[in-house]
Amino acid sequence: MNELIQALEQRVFGQKLNTRLLATALLAGGHVLLEGVPGLGKTKMARTLAELTGGEYRRIQFTPDLMPADITGSVIYQMQDHSFTTIQGPIFTNVLLADEINRSGPKTQAALLEAMEERQVTIQGNTYKLPNPFFVVATQNPVEYEGTYPLPEAQLDRFMFKLVLDYPGEEAEIAILRGHVPFHQQQEEPLQALMTPERIIELQRKLTDVVVEESLYAYITTLIRKTRESKKIQLGASPRAGIAVLMASKAWALMDGRTYVTPDDIKLVARPALRHRLLLTPQAELEGGTSDQIIQETLGSIPVPR
Repeated sequence: MNELIQALEQRVFGQKLNTRLLATALLAGGHVLLEGVPGLGKTKMARTLAELTGGEYRRIQFTPDLMPADITGSVIYQMQDHSFTTIQGPIFTNVLLADEINRSGPKTQAALLEAMEERQVTIQGNTYKLPNPFFVVATQNPVEYEGTYPLPEAQLDRFMFKLVLDYPGEEAEIAILRGHVPFHQQQEEPLQALMTPERIIELQRKLTDVVVEESLYAYITTLIRKTRESKKIQLGASPRAGIAVLMASKAWALMDGRTYVTPDDIKLVARPALRHRLLLTPQAELEGGTSDQIIQETLGSIPVPR
């Protein structure tokens, strides 16, 4: 996994923590929402990860006229032999890039709900299992909200992480210019896969061997419950959020070469795991508060297990 992260960093500059968190979500069996202005490499990050893991990769460009069947698939009638054939949609892949997910309406966004949670798709009453592993990377633009449809809370809660991409530093931006290769040349020299889908599944199973002390279960639970008690938060984190923090902590520890979770692991994954699940009160927003600030304040108010 560390070799994979290093190879990812050689293609995506200035996003060191985000690339590691992206790999963490893959290992933990979650999904990721990437938010950032155009041109920061969100699409490239997902495509590069797919190439390095050796899995199948597909991209869906979400637009206002996109329909659920364009994602999941449909049943068509064959006039030649008077039979019905199921055409599977682009969702049947290992790594799915849902580009600009908030450009499509709620009906189309909802097509991902069953797939992200249950790893299956229902087409005309028939259920089909998705490939394993199945990893969704969705992107959205934090500006230009005209003509967009904000993701509902139920949809946001399906994402393990929300990663916010910021502009790279000066050195990283110079490295981007120095290392730029036109896309058609990248296609001529594809990346060598460092893993296989089977190897990823094998590593995911190792998460059951990562030890979590009882005090850390209580630490995560306290963190989640305190978000519901804060006067600055209108909607706190759900039990699914606690599971996301737990599994992400295990994956981070495993990539760090450990078979046990520490409080620092929990603190590190708490912000990306919770920031999109908290709904601030209007008063808190007017005062300039953010989810990240409230999560940091909440972590600071909880005694750290020893």
